[in-house]
This record gives sequence, C-alpha cells and structure tokens, in this order.
Amino acid sequence: MGFDTSGLLPLSDALQGMLEQLACCCDSEQLPLPEALGRILASDIASPLAVPPFDNSAMDGYAVRLADLASGTPLIMAGKAFAGQPYQSEWPAGHCVRIMTGAPVPTGTDAVVMQEETQADGDRITFLAQPEPGQNIRRAGSDIGKGACVLTAGTRLTPREMPLLASLGVATVAVRRPLKVAIFSTGDELKPVGTPLAHGDIYDSNRYGVRAMLARMGCNCLDLGIIPDDPAQLRAAFIRADEEADVLITTGGVSVGEADFTKQLLDELGEIGFWKLAIKPGKPFAFGRLPRAWFFGLPGNPVSAMVTFDQLVQPALAKLAGQRFERPLQLQAIAAEPLKKSPGRLDFQRGILSQGPNGIEVRSTGSQDSAVFSSLSRANCYIVLERERGRVAAGETVTVEPFGGLLL
Repeated sequence: MGFDTSGLLPLSDALQGMLEQLACCCDSEQLPLPEALGRILASDIASPLAVPPFDNSAMDGYAVRLADLASGTPLIMAGKAFAGQPYQSEWPAGHCVRIMTGAPVPTGTDAVVMQEETQADGDRITFLAQPEPGQNIRRAGSDIGKGACVLTAGTRLTPREMPLLASLGVATVAVRRPLKVAIFSTGDELKPVGTPLAHGDIYDSNRYGVRAMLARMGCNCLDLGIIPDDPAQLRAAFIRADEEADVLITTGGVSVGEADFTKQLLDELGEIGFWKLAIKPGKPFAFGRLPRAWFFGLPGNPVSAMVTFDQLVQPALAKLAGQRFERPLQLQAIAAEPLKKSPGRLDFQRGILSQGPNGIEVRSTGSQDSAVFSSLSRANCYIVLERERGRVAAGETVTVEPFGGLLL
C-alpha cells in the first residue's frame, strides 16, 4: 500500500522548474584546438572549405573516360596519380590514368575502375567491367559543403570532434570557460577518509562521488571539505562559495526535522526552490539561489546523492555551462526476477542489464536501501519504475536507463 505523497513534487516538474530559471553563466574564450578537448563550444562552427576539397578517387584503380571504353579495346596508361601528387599532363584519347585512393581525378574523368576489375599487360590495360558514370569518385563537398555548419554551440568537444575540426584547418575555437562549482558535506558524524572512526562516526563519501561527476562534466571544483552542523561555520562556507563559485552543491542537511541549518541560511541569504521530490531514492532535495551563485542541496544518503545529481543536477549544470544536454536513452527490458516496489514515488532501482535468451533482461543488484552504496557500484543501469506502479513480477516489461558517461 502506498504512502501519502501529498506535497511531493514530480521529477519532471522539478527539472522543468529549474531549467526555466537557469541560463548559461560562462563567458567564452578562444583556445588553440589542442587545448579545447573537453570544452563546450560557445558558437557554431561553419566549414571554411569543402570536404573533400576536390574530386578524388575512392579506390586504387584507373581513371577513365566512358567514351574510351566504348570500343572494348585495351587502353594505354598515360601516367599515374597519387595522393599529394596529382596527374597534370596531357591525357590523350584512348588512354587511362593509374590512380590511387585519395588522389585528385584528372580533368575529364567519368569514373574510376577498381584495379581488381582490370588486367594489365605492361602499359596496356584491359577493363573487365563497364563502370557507371561517377563510379568510385568522391565529389568535392560530398561530405561537407563550404560554409555548412559542422558543429553547433553547446557541443562538448570529444576525441570524435577534434580530427573533424583539424581536417577543416580550424586552429582556434571559441569555447565556454569551465563552470566553477563549490562543494561541501555537512554533518558532525562525518570524518575524512584516512582518519580513525569513533563510535557513531562515518566516513564522508559523498564528496568523492560529487567531485568525480563534476570532473566528468569538465567543471572546476572548489572543495570546501566537511562543515560541522554549526550555523557560523555554515554561513561562512555559504558566503565563500557565493563569492568564488557559480554554483554551490552540498550533501546532507536538507531533510526537514533534523538538526539542519541549510534552509534557515538559504532563507536568510537567498531563496529556496523546493525540498521534497516524488522520487526514490532522493526525496529530500533543495534548489535555491544565493545572491550570486545557484544552490543544489543533495540528500545525505550516498545513493540518493548520486541519483539526484545524475537526474537533476547534471542537466542543470549543463545549462549553466552552455552545454547542449540530451536526456539519457531509455530501453525496454524483461524483469528477470521479481522487483519490490510500492506506489507513490518514481523509483530508480539499481540493476544489471544483460542479453538474455529471450532478449534484453535486467535484474536487481540486491538491496535498494539508499544507504547501501554497493548496490550502485555493481549496477550498470537504473530500473525506472513508474510512480504509481507496484510490485513487478518476473517476466514483466520494465523501463531501463543504461548508465551514461557520468557514472561509467
């Protein structure tokens, strides 16, 4: 039986509400192409030239004119054309030109016949097949036309885009400066890794996950460490983050009814957006604004912090950074085992997606408690169970969301 979800905000409404308020806050700068890997384009890039820039051969073979092949007699090889060494001499009737892949085709070429369809007797070449007009010729601009838009603003430059830009002779690009994000964890029980734990203490793990995800997004991180549950120290951390960063992300201190001061400080220094979401894990979540920086408050439970960052904070940071963001791919899979679920909240269960005998199937990683991080570390996908859905029987179809680059 589902619990009372009155007052809980759907994930889609929360995300839409955030994105409507956000705009890119990162200025642009010019960088040499080798230094731009991982950065976000600030403007569209139009091709300064056609690709290929000239008609060229797609095969090793012979450049021919169809009229010379009409008689069916062998042709005399007039010369050779190589990539970077085009054939530029006279090309008499009854002749062909030996040509290599990528070489410019001689003026007047109707087709290139691949060498496997010929027989050579010295300079006399017999053609075993009649080519079609334009066969094996890459026409100038057939890949990219001069002036065509090849990359749009908001594209993050990956190893796939770098050789494309280099092939166009693009030496510098306009990119956005990295988004600067301040982070800290709150809680008197948190201790740094590498130090002994007293009774009741736990290690601060959330900052390591948040820092890793920020690094994957290309953000600059200002790590303010662990801030105790002390109003003066929290206020100082909020003020420093607001002065030095574009965004502040905290973990812990956003559950109403605890000994938390985050909401009080946000009410004092800025404004609060929302606090309770109809998702699991991750019901306590805060969004707000400081005088200069945006604020995201993640839950203290480790899985909840990762899931809410992935589903909510990632698209928000992408918009602030000027990045074009596409929602993750979702697929349909067969539940390989029963899944526990109560109606009331959209549930991101951790699963293992694999190819089964009857198609794509998914199984649970085990305990779905938001404090059990091992369930996330073993997973390769979310099992996304709809808000009003209940228990899932083995064999039912479920929606799965394979982990993207943020979690891989």
